[in-house]
Amino acid sequence: MNGNNYTGLDELDFAILTCLQEDGRMSFTVIAEKLNVSIGTIRTRFNKLIEDGTINIIGRVNPDKVGFHSYAHIAVYVRPATLKEKVAQKIAKMPEVSFLAMTSGDYDLEVDVMCRDNDHLVAFVNKISAIEGVHQTKTIIYFKVYKYAQPDLKLLK
Repeated sequence: MNGNNYTGLDELDFAILTCLQEDGRMSFTVIAEKLNVSIGTIRTRFNKLIEDGTINIIGRVNPDKVGFHSYAHIAVYVRPATLKEKVAQKIAKMPEVSFLAMTSGDYDLEVDVMCRDNDHLVAFVNKISAIEGVHQTKTIIYFKVYKYAQPDLKLLK
């Protein structure tokens, strides 16, 4: 890892995380064998990673295969700027939202959504537009998603 590791994670933690990114159902036994450590060590490290919120074990679905056929990026402009946090909190509670961030640049909030279809997307954009402080939105529809992934931990080396 790089010399600026402020995460509190060591090489073994990152190795465990990498194994789990390859296969979230990988057994402690297999991870221990791959990393040449005891099963107890893996269990202890895994529990620590869960407890400190570094990882959550979930079933990650392929959105298209389960019925989400309309993905979009929505740029949200907030006026007055003092309402950014309130607007972001309301948007974050909406189940369609897969990503939400405050940005620098032309717009204030970046929202990525997954909707059943374009009618659902239109209704969602109307819901956002009705939030107090939302001045304008710009929606870009993703026609085809080529990559949908977690961050590659090897980039931190």
